[in-house]
Amino acid sequence: MANIKSAIKRVKVAERNRLRNKTYKSAVKTLTRNYIAAVEAHAASPSPETEAAVKSSMSAAVSKIDKAVKRGVLHTNNGARKKSRIAKILKQVEGASA
Repeated sequence: MANIKSAIKRVKVAERNRLRNKTYKSAVKTLTRNYIAAVEAHAASPSPETEAAVKSSMSAAVSKIDKAVKRGVLHTNNGARKKSRIAKILKQVEGASA
């Protein structure tokens, strides 16, 4: 453990930031996983209900990614790449079913 006051403070701040970053990253991963599951369910049996579930889960995932970028947890390009990949998954499913 650090002996200097400023070093002790930095340890506390770093731990607080680590926990905040961990919650955002975990939430992004969970919402992305939920979105992929919704897309697969919609691909298996397309219906208005499954389409609504896909849209709402996509909205939640994109919103959480944007918040993580705004808070500095994710880099701007990283957030853009994640959103692009989310959109690409739906496009591939729609293209295959069309």
